[in-house]
Amino acid sequence: MFRGHLPEGEGMLFIYPRSGPRAFWMKNTRIPLSIAYIASNWRIDEIRHMDPPGAGGDAPTYPSKEPVRYALEVNRGWFERNGFTPGARVAYRPGD
Repeated sequence: MFRGHLPEGEGMLFIYPRSGPRAFWMKNTRIPLSIAYIASNWRIDEIRHMDPPGAGGDAPTYPSKEPVRYALEVNRGWFERNGFTPGARVAYRPGD
């Protein structure tokens, strides 16, 4: 929130203790993002594009279609530029 820039190749990984329906919104977010909703087996279920709120300040919600355990936010279009599509497997290695 409140960021004017996100360096390419960086993002925010959200880890939940168990799978469930997830929804993200863009309140106080100034840059367009893409989000991958990721299942407990580390496969991408879906990728959504999220826009900053409009002039009226309305921040839409971007819910997952299925219960997921993880969500990864990156610069808008990063997944496509790097060949990630639904079904792709994600590797998480803390400390890399």
